[in-house]
Amino acid sequence: MSTIFSLDHAKDLDNQDPLREIREEFSIPKQSNGEDEIYLCGNSLGLQPRLAAQYVNDELGQWRALGVKGHFSGDYPWMPYHEFLSQGFADLVGAKTTEVVSMNTLTANLHFMMVSFYRPTNQRHKIIIEDHAFPSDHYAVESQIKYHGHDPKESMILLKPRDGEETLRDEDIIQAIEEHGDTTSLILLPGVQYYTGQVLDMESITKAGHAKGCYVGFDLAHAAGNIPMELHQWGPDFAAWCTYKYLNSGPGSVAGCFVHERHHKNKELPRFAGWWGHDKESRFKMENSFVPTESAEAWQLSNPPILSLASIRGSLDTVAKAGGIHKLREKSLKLTAYLRQLLESELADEVNILTPKSEKASGAQLSLTINLHGTDGKTIFDAIEAAGVTCDFRYPNVIRVAPVPQYNSFEDCYRFVVILKQAIEGAAS
Repeated sequence: MSTIFSLDHAKDLDNQDPLREIREEFSIPKQSNGEDEIYLCGNSLGLQPRLAAQYVNDELGQWRALGVKGHFSGDYPWMPYHEFLSQGFADLVGAKTTEVVSMNTLTANLHFMMVSFYRPTNQRHKIIIEDHAFPSDHYAVESQIKYHGHDPKESMILLKPRDGEETLRDEDIIQAIEEHGDTTSLILLPGVQYYTGQVLDMESITKAGHAKGCYVGFDLAHAAGNIPMELHQWGPDFAAWCTYKYLNSGPGSVAGCFVHERHHKNKELPRFAGWWGHDKESRFKMENSFVPTESAEAWQLSNPPILSLASIRGSLDTVAKAGGIHKLREKSLKLTAYLRQLLESELADEVNILTPKSEKASGAQLSLTINLHGTDGKTIFDAIEAAGVTCDFRYPNVIRVAPVPQYNSFEDCYRFVVILKQAIEGAAS
């Protein structure tokens, strides 16, 4: 048994953790025996911040007390409420406040972005995505191609890992852009791949895509709140993300969107318009001549759901309490490295980690497969779930585990490996 594989060692690491008290800002689900769950599923749905609950209740109180006057009254009036999230979003993704906006849901935002940034011609009609894209992204891309009268079999370039490998190589992505760039309209890739947890080199992809005359966008569902980014500096044309994973804003909460400022003053850029994207100074003149706001807000359609935005504001304020994304990333690197170290020291023969080991190419999530003859990953997943672990399973054979720096501890990682080891030993006996 390795010296690191002990409860005392895990507790020592927690005692040294400067962010350990942030866990108290969250409601941790309980097991039937009253103990905290070992919740390692922030890659799917983050836990509830206490501030999120408080802020939602505050707005329910405003609605109860003020009715329609809540749009213009109080510390956080509803009319400009989405603006209260702009700084938090900008800090998370490395953008200017004018480049980010909270609106819609993730796939809806991808569609709205493709209205503006997928403008196929007979010569340039392809979209480069990954072969194992999240299904919603694949469906959105395929449907956009069909909508424009093209054949997905000809217009979708699907990036695949090399034979025998699980993750994409940076050089292979760049090579595909070089090869297909002259006939490609849009490159749409994830910041963090949902299945393997691989972090893609967004800066290099953007540079290569723009050099070939392509628009470049990113799905940041698994990146926002997980890794620091510099979207303004890197220069992609757009990005979109959900807020209920590492941003802990609640199931189905309103998503975020980034549009680089170089597009803000282009009034000729095609878009599906709505009145909430109209210039704020003249919006309530109710004239039927659309004048887009010169910011990412121009892509808004309708006034947003305030209760959801309140939850996001609580989540963003909790991130700020922890010192921001860079402080969280410092802990995340230590937390995930510790979990990887435990798995490699105790279960090297039984567990394969798909997620790259490089800090540059990995976030909080580790994707695991089980190497046990006669036993599949789902059997092991069911066993650890019954023992108090919450993570998730993705077919055909991956257990996704994400120690989130805001509310997970080193002790969580240790206890998870103890339970996983017991489950594997039980299945093997």
